[in-house]
Amino acid sequence: MGQRNERLRWLLVSGLLTALHMERLTERYSRRSVMAGFSLINGGLSIALVSFVALITQEAFIFPSLGATAFILFHVPLAASASPRNTLCGHFVGAAMGLLSLYVFGLQTQPSAFINGVDLARVGAAALSLGLTGCLMVLFRVAHPPAGATALIVSLGLMPDPAQLPILMAGVSLLLGHAFVMNRLSGIPYPLWSGKSAAGSADAVPGA
Repeated sequence: MGQRNERLRWLLVSGLLTALHMERLTERYSRRSVMAGFSLINGGLSIALVSFVALITQEAFIFPSLGATAFILFHVPLAASASPRNTLCGHFVGAAMGLLSLYVFGLQTQPSAFINGVDLARVGAAALSLGLTGCLMVLFRVAHPPAGATALIVSLGLMPDPAQLPILMAGVSLLLGHAFVMNRLSGIPYPLWSGKSAAGSADAVPGA
């Protein structure tokens, strides 16, 4: 599995360079250097896109767990956890469980843990949000590890307003749109929705 993912990552990078007529880079530099440069540029561009929208709108389109999501979308694009289904549903579950935990422990109007510090109620909210997020992602088969961070971001009071949930999901959708374009441009059969189709396509990728 590790070697196949490595070949897929190289196919993504080399395919994109070919599409941009920059294939000479693969001859001049080592594979590791080219892939590291790809992660630097593509990861930076994806987050810059979401951050720019946040700057223009002054809304919370950008939040820390998107960084981990961006890495997964471009590093292992055909993994089930990188599919649009898992990414969207995972972050939604994480945010919803974070909000639920705030209400369960009466913290919905309290300042964040980074202002007031951590008390027993905040410990309970954090534990409940992460536990429920993991449970529901397993039950509904929408595992996306960065969603655990989203649950904690909300339950620790950084995004406590339910009105921020649609904005949060819009940020995820922007990132997914960029990942879809870049992966498809490089020849990777990134799925429209479910990771099941991507898993099946992985075996059909040349050299995989």
